[in-house]
Parts: sequence; C-alpha cells; structure tokens
Amino acid sequence: MNKIRISAVSYLNTRPFVYGLQHSDLINRIELSLDIPSLCATKLTTDLADIGLIPVAAIADVPNAQIISNYCIASSGKVRTVVLLSNVPLPEITNIVLDYQSRTSVQLVRILARYFWKINPVWENGQQGYIESSIDKNTAIVVIGDRVFETEKRFAYCYDLGEAWKNYTGFDFVFACWIANKPIDIEFVSEFNMALADGLLQLEEVIDECEKIYPDYQLKDYFYKNLSLVFDDSKRKGLDLFLKLNDETPEILHIANVYKDKRVIIFP
Repeated sequence: MNKIRISAVSYLNTRPFVYGLQHSDLINRIELSLDIPSLCATKLTTDLADIGLIPVAAIADVPNAQIISNYCIASSGKVRTVVLLSNVPLPEITNIVLDYQSRTSVQLVRILARYFWKINPVWENGQQGYIESSIDKNTAIVVIGDRVFETEKRFAYCYDLGEAWKNYTGFDFVFACWIANKPIDIEFVSEFNMALADGLLQLEEVIDECEKIYPDYQLKDYFYKNLSLVFDDSKRKGLDLFLKLNDETPEILHIANVYKDKRVIIFP
C-alpha cells in the first residue's frame, strides 16, 4: 500500500497535530514532512503531497481541493504569531514588507490595511533574510510563525493580525486548513481526525516538549489562549468572508461537509 503523503506546517502552532500523528497507529502508513506554509501549499498544488495543512489563501490553487478535517490553525482574537511590526504608529507607515512564507498573512494584512486601518502603503515582497535587514523608520514588516517571539522585541509597535480581524469582523480567523487534492479513503480520514484530536488531548505533553526548545516563551498562554484549533461555525463564517474580500471563490467551503456528513470528524 502506498503511504499517504502529508505536509504539515513546521511552526509551533502545528505541534499538537504533529504530536497526535506521530503517536498514532497511522505513523507507519504516512510520510510526514514539516514545511513552511508556502511549501505545504506548493507540495499539494504540484501533487508532491496528498494532504496538506495549507494557508487558506492558497486553497483555490489546489486541484480538487477538499477540506477533510474539522481541525485547523486559527485564532479567536490575538494569535501572537502573525503580526505587523513597526517603529511608528499605523497612520505613519509608508511601506510594508510582506512575509514570503505564507500567502494568507499577505492577503490578510492587505485587507486590514484597506478596510480597517484605512492606510495605503507601498507593498514590498520580503525575501529570505528580510527580518534581519535594516529598514527605514516608516517601513513595517509582516512576520509569521515562531520568528515573531524574538523579532517583535526590536520594534515599538506590534499589531496582531488575528486580533485586528476579530475586532473588524467579529469572526474568528482561519490561517490554515487540512486540505486533500484527491479523494481520500473515508476510514483513513476518520483515523486521521482521531489522531489530530488525540494530539489536542495531549496538549500538556506537547507543551512540555516545546518548552525544552523554547524555555523563555509563554507557551501555555500561546496554546490555550491564542490558538483555536477546531474548525467551528465562527471560523467557517470568517473564512467565507476572508475569501470574498480576497476575491477568491468561497464555494470550496461546502466541501468541508462531505466528510462530516459521513460522521468521521472526531472532536476532542
């Protein structure tokens, strides 16, 4: 039997899901790789993976995209690891350098700038190493992932994109969903979701492991307060609105119910 190829995000926010998969019976039936979000999307788009935890802005690029899980990477307010960093207040920002690792954060900050913050900056594409580069006083940078914890210390202002979205829309924000690019066996999907659920149930063990690597971060607050990992109704509505504002097609959302209707989604 060919193994199911799974690409998961390599950031802290995915550790509960990775832990659940690594400690499940599925581990010998899958090929699990940990990648930056943009590479997860590329692997799924080019059929180098069968299932990927990918940025929601990239879903429209995936052939035959199917949301196969009621788990996701999301926030219900402040998310901590998707931010706009600046040394001047928002009205004084003239340029924004975008993070190359995730298209969702790029599109989200553009939407917030236009509809919520009412600013019209010059947009610049960040390259590898842009975080360490010197920038002009009125230039802000978008940073995602674990890099935020260290990078934010260098800036006077930190605008949390998850919190800004919640304030503007009232909805939670979904950063990444589990997407398949082909039909996946229902029994496998059921076991897959059970493994994700088990990872969430073992959150204390996950935090203990992560604290060995990041002893100075407030990881309990991050996992319990900043992340919201169940793809519930508020997140579906928030995702629908984001896709509309982003001029993407929202029709993919109905696919999320395909597996749910067959009673394979397991909640913790």
